[in-house]
Amino acid sequence: MKTYPFDDRAIAWRTIDGFDHASYAILSVDEHARIVDLLLKFAANERVALHRHGADYRTLVLQGELRIYRPDGTLKEVRPVGSYVAGRAGGEPHTEGGGDQDAIVYFTNRNIDGPIYEILDEDHTVVATFGLPEFRALYNAQAEAVA
Repeated sequence: MKTYPFDDRAIAWRTIDGFDHASYAILSVDEHARIVDLLLKFAANERVALHRHGADYRTLVLQGELRIYRPDGTLKEVRPVGSYVAGRAGGEPHTEGGGDQDAIVYFTNRNIDGPIYEILDEDHTVVATFGLPEFRALYNAQAEAVA
């Protein structure tokens, strides 16, 4: 399905070395409420690293479609533009990425109590984590880059 692009010209997208096919813009980090809000842009027809969600989350697809893949690479789900999903921490490790155009997705991570994301290798061993401290550091660096 063809969708209209989300106007992201005012967003200063950032990337993390070693994490291919995605860029981010952190909207807020609230340690007291244990919430992190961000936009993620997933490259068209690519996939991000295998990972698991360690916090409850809500997503809203703003552009394109978000494709979710099982650990074996098979397609599990397609979330078209406008899709809203509320998910719980845990669940099956997965990869995700854009469809035929870049996908832009709003993520809000809630009830954070430890890692928000666990990045996994092919054996499902945790190789990196992103929690409140990491998102605070990324948010601060993002703010400094804009200033």
